Amino acid sequence: MKTFVSFLFFALYSVLVATSQPINRGTVRGTVQATSGKVLEFTTMMLLKSTDSTLVKGVVSDVDGKYLFENVGAGKYLVSAQQLGFRKTYSAPFTINEAQPALELPTMTMTDESKSLAEVNVVAKKPFIEQQVDRTVLNVENSIVSSGNTALEVLEKAPGVTIDRQNDQIQLKGKAGVIVYIDGKQTYLSQQEVSNLLKNTPSDNIASIEIITNPGSKYDAAGNSGIINIKMKKNKNLGTNGSVILNSGYGWVRDLNGNLLNRPKGGATVNLNHRTSKVNLFGNYTYFNRTSNNSNELGRVITYNGQTNYFDQLSFRPSQSVNQSFKAGADYFISTKSTLGVMVNGFSNSWMSDGVNNTFIRDENRRLISQPVTQTDANELLKNLTSNLNYKYDFDGKGHEWTADVDYVRYNGNNSNALSTVYRNAEGALIRPNQDVRNRMPSTIGIWAFKTDYVRPLKNGAKIELGLKSSIVDTDNNTIYDTLRQEQQQWVFDASRSNQFIYNENINAAYANYAGNIRKLKVQAGLRAEHTHSIGNSITMNQRIERNYLNLFPTLFLSRKLDTNNVLNVSYSRRIQRPDYQNLNPFVFYLDPYTYQQGNPFLRPQYTNSIELTHVYKDKISTSLNVSRTTDFINDETPRQIPEKGITYVTAENLGSLDNIGLTVSLPITIAKWWNVQTNLNGYYQHYQTFYSGSPYEVKFVAMNLYMSHNITLSKTMSAEVSGWFNSASQYGFYRAQPMGAFNIGVQKKLMDGKANLKLNVNDPFWINQFRGRAVVGDIDFRVKSRWESRRIALTFTYRFGNQNVKGARERNSATSAEQNRMKGGN
Repeated sequence: MKTFVSFLFFALYSVLVATSQPINRGTVRGTVQATSGKVLEFTTMMLLKSTDSTLVKGVVSDVDGKYLFENVGAGKYLVSAQQLGFRKTYSAPFTINEAQPALELPTMTMTDESKSLAEVNVVAKKPFIEQQVDRTVLNVENSIVSSGNTALEVLEKAPGVTIDRQNDQIQLKGKAGVIVYIDGKQTYLSQQEVSNLLKNTPSDNIASIEIITNPGSKYDAAGNSGIINIKMKKNKNLGTNGSVILNSGYGWVRDLNGNLLNRPKGGATVNLNHRTSKVNLFGNYTYFNRTSNNSNELGRVITYNGQTNYFDQLSFRPSQSVNQSFKAGADYFISTKSTLGVMVNGFSNSWMSDGVNNTFIRDENRRLISQPVTQTDANELLKNLTSNLNYKYDFDGKGHEWTADVDYVRYNGNNSNALSTVYRNAEGALIRPNQDVRNRMPSTIGIWAFKTDYVRPLKNGAKIELGLKSSIVDTDNNTIYDTLRQEQQQWVFDASRSNQFIYNENINAAYANYAGNIRKLKVQAGLRAEHTHSIGNSITMNQRIERNYLNLFPTLFLSRKLDTNNVLNVSYSRRIQRPDYQNLNPFVFYLDPYTYQQGNPFLRPQYTNSIELTHVYKDKISTSLNVSRTTDFINDETPRQIPEKGITYVTAENLGSLDNIGLTVSLPITIAKWWNVQTNLNGYYQHYQTFYSGSPYEVKFVAMNLYMSHNITLSKTMSAEVSGWFNSASQYGFYRAQPMGAFNIGVQKKLMDGKANLKLNVNDPFWINQFRGRAVVGDIDFRVKSRWESRRIALTFTYRFGNQNVKGARERNSATSAEQNRMKGGN
């Protein structure tokens, strides 16, 4: 660290001295290579005084192995070259004077140090859990615990992270709204699609996972609970590499008649990467085809005019989905300082389901009155294409840089749903004509965005960051309903249910961030300003809602190393969660004639103020206490009722305030060299305060999440894992969820000298994972039980080919990260 600080100090000092001297100063240039004759790029080159080896300047060689020292004053010097895996090398002394202001040194040849590596003793390595000033880092590549898993399984080991597999959602310290990045770039997918992506990402490709509960001002202020950034391993040499992943599996579920069904699924992924000294090309393609099932039991008590009716509903929805995704791009290294990149990625997701919903309506004495049956036929197609153009200029190779991104994103959706309901009495006789309804929901979302960031290192390791961003979002959602006239068997447009909704939004943002040290205290402080102008226009309803607001989002991070074993961090941030685009659309989506979902154009953003205190002991045991308050809390599933029609529907509403106090403990234990245990415990207290139908509604409760995994090394090529999780009873909005839990067993075998591996997983073998919940508030008495094929077996084969040390694509966070995060998935 002292060497780095000295290097930075003298480098900055030399720049200041250079600007105060006349222009007629000298230059020193040359080339560095290995004994094989191969040029060595990105080698640390230092200009030293030959008298006492004092550092004068430092640069990094370019992709051609060339280096250049500019503005060199008169004097006697020598040059040193340093790179991992090679012995440190020095040039012969030389002199710069008026007679010889420009000098090109002979090529420096560095000797490979690989033969003596066996004599090197590793004295330290990064811990599995590392607490930094503004984030928690899981160093996956250094962890035996995480080897041979998937990205999602590793994420389950992260302190405070809960994977809700029933809803395919990721929660951070008891709160939803997590934004997931991969290599600093948002995944662009819905929560369900992100979950599927991480299930098929090998942990052996991951370098680290960053958990940022209070992101700094450089990040978009969107995201209620924070950011999870998964950083893939970076490669080191020129060449070509790739990998192929094949997976197949079965899930088991029972239908409404108790019959056991198996649901096959499978997919394939191909990754390719090629790098030369000037160009890096990369791309991948994924195909995934799966069949699945979901069954629901709904129970409702509806009272109207003093009469009580009971609605019991059983639904079963088999489905098939075909998902395809791709990414392709290139980085062109214009020079050692300039890099131009382009990237295109997208996906096509189709989902089909034909289900049945049986409704049993009973009177107050529980006698059966009628039994409607609704057949459903749903089809959803969502396509995405994202293009990104980016530029990076590196001023000096020491962190002084400028970047710019331009993005255009387009989503095209074409969904349809048909419902056919037959109404029968208790004896099975028809009591009214059939009701047939169908709808089409074409939708488009276009996003333009531009952002630019500037980073300037200062003295003593400090730095300042500045940035601007502007985004423009245009959405067009059209819901078209038709009703079948039974007499003429003719479809007729239903204007009372149809609606076209257009939403336009412009967000302009600017931020400033400072990071530095005050004695032994690390400090990072920033401020972000975001101005939002939005217009929601329901064409059919002739309803226009315009919002125009400016928000400031401050952030502050403090870190202090108390002694060799203890580190204490404190952070604060203010964040915003804007409504999803689809939730703003006042559409109606029917499950059956008595149950549907409806959008809400009157939704307002929610705001969260969060403070977190974290203690790390011996770089292993992490304990954090977080306190947050969310105002105008958005609940996506607020229940409402139309009792005279026996209808219950859910909609998104702002629910007042939510206070959250959480305690998270991460405890890794090594029982033996071949047996490692990871335990994560997250307990939290939540307090809801709101109104329901004009009456106060308040809930206080305590909940907890527990995750534990046992990783066992059976041999050099075989390992096993047994993991389990448990969520206590919890509350979300008006719903009280019952406890959930499951356990999984996995075995992995390495093949072909480590180039391939075969993995067998058995998830929830006793099929105990299910969701049960109930809402009792005002006139609502609603319960639900949901099951899916959580019991499944999967076989995955992974093969890697080519040079596995090829450098990967540059990390970059596109300009549309926050906007695309508000794009919901279909099913």
